[in-house]
Amino acid sequence: MTTTPSDAPPIPGHAPIYSGKVRDLYAPLDANGDPREDVLLLVASDRISAYDHVLDSVIPDKGRVLTQLSLWWFEQFSSLVPNHIVSTDVPSEVEGRAVLVRRLPMLPVECIARAYLTGSGLAEYREVGSVCGVALPDGLTEASPLPETIFTPTTKAPMGQHDQPITYAQVEDLIGAELASKVAEMTTSILAHGNEIAAARGILVADTKVEFGVAGDELVLADEVLTPDSSRFWRAEDHVVGVPQKSYDKQYVRDWLTSAESGWDRTSGDAPPALPADVVAATRETYVAAYEAITGDTFR
Repeated sequence: MTTTPSDAPPIPGHAPIYSGKVRDLYAPLDANGDPREDVLLLVASDRISAYDHVLDSVIPDKGRVLTQLSLWWFEQFSSLVPNHIVSTDVPSEVEGRAVLVRRLPMLPVECIARAYLTGSGLAEYREVGSVCGVALPDGLTEASPLPETIFTPTTKAPMGQHDQPITYAQVEDLIGAELASKVAEMTTSILAHGNEIAAARGILVADTKVEFGVAGDELVLADEVLTPDSSRFWRAEDHVVGVPQKSYDKQYVRDWLTSAESGWDRTSGDAPPALPADVVAATRETYVAAYEAITGDTFR
C-alpha cells in the first residue's frame, strides 16, 4: 500500500501536501486561498505500518494516542530541546489527533538511540559485535542493558523501502560534523531523559527513533516523540535479560504478522494480511496502556 497527497481525507481550508505511512500533512490556506509556507497541519491517522508495509487495517484511536502522548513528551523535554508545535487549535475534523507545526527543513537521517539491545540492533551485534559502528562488550543478549545510551542512525528510505543502518561517520558526510555531533548528543539525551521519567512509572524505554528539523543553527524536535510507534516500551517488573520482552508498542503487531496464525512470509514480497478483529482490539489496548502508564492520565 502506498499513499499520495490525494489519499489524504479532505479538510476544508487546507491543501493536502503529503500522505505517509501514518501521518498526513496539509498546508493551511491563507486569505487568498494559497497554501501557507510557514506552517503545516500534521495529522496522525489510525493507519499502522510494519515491516515497511502499511496494513489494510486501522487501529481505533491510534492517531489520538500518538498525538496526545507526543504532546505530553514535548512538554517534558521543553527545557532540553525546542519542538515544532505551534498550536493544538485544529479543525474539528481532526481534533485530538492533529497539531499545527512549523514548516522546517528536515534532516535526511533517522535518529535512533538504544538503551537496551533488541530487534535489528541485536541482529547486527550478533553478526559483527557492534551496532552502526558502535563497538559493544562481548556477551550481550536479548534485552541486555547497554553500558550507555548509544546513537545508531539509519537512512531515511522512501516509503516501501527499508531504512539501512549507517555509521556516525556517514552521518557526518550527510549533514556535516558539527550538526552530526548535535544530533547524536540530542538523540541520546532524549532517550536517557525519557528513561529517567519513565522509570518512575515502571517503564523501560528500550530504544526510540526521533526526527529533527533545523531553524538556523538550532535543532528542532519534530514529528513524534517516544510513542508506541517510534519506541519500544517494556514493563520494568517484567524485564528479564535473555528472552523477548512483552512490549507496550507495535511489536505486538509485528509478532502476530510473523506468527503461524497470520500465514504471512515477510520474505515473499507479498503484502501482509489484514489484522483480525481481536488483534486490532488488543493493539488498541496496548497503545492506550502505554499512554496511561507513561502519563498517569486516563485516555479519553
